[in-house]
Amino acid sequence: MPNSVYIHIPYCKLKCNYCSFVSKNIETSNETEEYVASLIKEIGRFYRGETLKTIYFGGGTPSLLTPKQVETILQQFIFIPGFCEITFETNPDDADANYLRSLNSIGVNRLSLGSQTFNDNILSIIGRRHNSEQIINAVESAKKAGFSNISLDLIYGLPNQTKEILKNDLEKITELGIPHVSTYGLKIEEPSYFSKNPPENLPDQDRQADMYLIISKYLEENGYKHYEISNFAKPGFESKHNLNYWNNKEYYGFGAAAHGYQCGIRYANKADICDYVIYPVKRESEHYVTPKEKFEEEIFLGFRCEKGINTKHIHDKYFINFEEKYKNVLDKYMPKYIEETENGYKLTLKGVLISNEILSEFIED
Repeated sequence: MPNSVYIHIPYCKLKCNYCSFVSKNIETSNETEEYVASLIKEIGRFYRGETLKTIYFGGGTPSLLTPKQVETILQQFIFIPGFCEITFETNPDDADANYLRSLNSIGVNRLSLGSQTFNDNILSIIGRRHNSEQIINAVESAKKAGFSNISLDLIYGLPNQTKEILKNDLEKITELGIPHVSTYGLKIEEPSYFSKNPPENLPDQDRQADMYLIISKYLEENGYKHYEISNFAKPGFESKHNLNYWNNKEYYGFGAAAHGYQCGIRYANKADICDYVIYPVKRESEHYVTPKEKFEEEIFLGFRCEKGINTKHIHDKYFINFEEKYKNVLDKYMPKYIEETENGYKLTLKGVLISNEILSEFIED
């Protein structure tokens, strides 16, 4: 039974040069009105009235919605105010005090700011609309509006980015007292602008790996828990919504290109925004997750988290002796890349750097 909801808002004022997500530059305010109306139809068709624990507005740029539109969407769900984590992605240049106060007053209690870096030259290269001063102002406005649960996105491996620039970004984050940081290595994929117009001076894979290690060491030394491969949090500020994904729990996905997992079926909505607006209750695809796939997802997602794999849980749920089944893999990668925990196994920091290679060996053909 899903207790989490993801809502995709596929509009931007200007699409970033690295972005490959389903989104488009907004042309008129009518677009969001029509889109919200279609969202309401989809929610009305599929939502079964569960009391929700998390709601997440992602994009695109959710902060292009008016507070009234956000409130209208929230009114479609059942949740206990204050006990449901409601996250809202916003761009720093959209985060004025009045807007944030309005969001806070209708129940939004967690903000995710798309900062990416504090270096103004790099922000310009990657096509961001804000500058470093606007990031700082957005954080200050968020705190004044009543938000204490704030997350910043940080991208490493950006054009012209050096280790010194990255360290400056990390220092800014800790100076601002941000309790949660999501970090992502730059990946250039279709159909982003960078895929057709590659930027110069990109750090290679080895430098990206070094940057990841710098991030992990700095944040852990400054009181953050590295609770998932890409995420760091002060105690109590872990993302409950994302933990629902990583714990392999079910969730609703609403909106164009949104994905969901319900009643053992993973589904995807129409990626074409116009098609979605016209036919919001018609899904693009549905796939029943086989027991084998569910088990492999449990392994993959478990190793992404700091706590790792619980072998007793694996045995009780799937009747599989983990150590026996994967003896050769464990012997190959322990103790340098995989280490034993009180309850099972987890990746070491060096193991995280080659996690794709390791995890592929837990997936059977």
